[in-house]
Amino acid sequence: MGSLASERKVVGWAARDATGHLSPYTYTLRNTGPEDVVVKVLYCGICHTDIHQAKNHLGASKYPMVPGHEVVGEVVEVGPEVSKYGVGDVVGVGVIVGCCRECSPCKANVEQYCNKKIWSYNDVYTDGRPTQGGFASTMVVDQKFVVKIPAGLAPEQAAPLLCAGVTVYSPLKAFGLTAPGLRGGIVGLGRVGHMGVKVAKAMGHHVTVISSSSKKRAEAMDHLGADAYLVSTDAAAMAAAADSLDYIIDTVPVHHPLEPYLSLLRLDGKHVLLGVIGEPLSFVSPMVMLGRKAITGSFIGSIDETAEVLQFCVDKGLTSQIEVVKMGYVNEALERLERNDVRYRFVVDVAGSNVEEDAADAPSN
Repeated sequence: MGSLASERKVVGWAARDATGHLSPYTYTLRNTGPEDVVVKVLYCGICHTDIHQAKNHLGASKYPMVPGHEVVGEVVEVGPEVSKYGVGDVVGVGVIVGCCRECSPCKANVEQYCNKKIWSYNDVYTDGRPTQGGFASTMVVDQKFVVKIPAGLAPEQAAPLLCAGVTVYSPLKAFGLTAPGLRGGIVGLGRVGHMGVKVAKAMGHHVTVISSSSKKRAEAMDHLGADAYLVSTDAAAMAAAADSLDYIIDTVPVHHPLEPYLSLLRLDGKHVLLGVIGEPLSFVSPMVMLGRKAITGSFIGSIDETAEVLQFCVDKGLTSQIEVVKMGYVNEALERLERNDVRYRFVVDVAGSNVEEDAADAPSN
């Protein structure tokens, strides 16, 4: 193992207020604990959640905040009780870096549903320190919340799979929707939706992309390989597609009616909500009663499922569509993401950026 270092100063790019603007920030990491892995960050994907947190859209942001929860890096040091990883391994760190390990979800290895989970940033770790994310040179993470990046998967390609990829993989597995031949619908062709199309197709499903307009038809069918495209505002087409789908993966993060989509489901069909929506959704109960349909939700995925989806993507030859940028471009990337000007995921080349040099005159803690 690498030598155990004491507390170390690292550099990240942090938001300091609700403007969400990021700039270099120097802070101190905890000592390497017995089960800790020290990760030199190579790449970090940019998720829409980074915008919500940096701009305090959810009302619970604490500053300074270093975002980033799609982290891929190289192990540079391990604690004496680390058994899963060694120096030089390429690993990933996702949305969660801690849990209670005692509740039913933790014991069932679905720790993302632990009520005491610790987020990779904008949270407080067990030692009382604020957690900081992957827009930084280094992270220290408990080995339980680290996954190995399998051979055959480029690190920059792996980053979005740690959030978007596992977010669509987890409900398909959890709800028994992995068998070839199923017919699925993907609502919303964005950062998560594009991975939904790819994962479902790789499972052998017939995939219909459902959107409010026809402007993404060529993108869905020609570039992503969807089998069909349905415009939700086309009443005749929606009626013709009634009772045709086994499931719907709904990635839309804003309020929208559910009834038009529920009508597309077959008997026992499932409508899975993945988008975070801050206001109530409504439907009339016969829409679900008269087909034994279910409206349910899913949240990211477990550590085990994250490892599974990474290997699944290697086995199936899947990649995410990304645009790699340097850290100095991160604010522009966030602005472009906010106006949906990216196909489909930004990934920051952290190791290839002058992260530490840019911090020479930056504030610190």
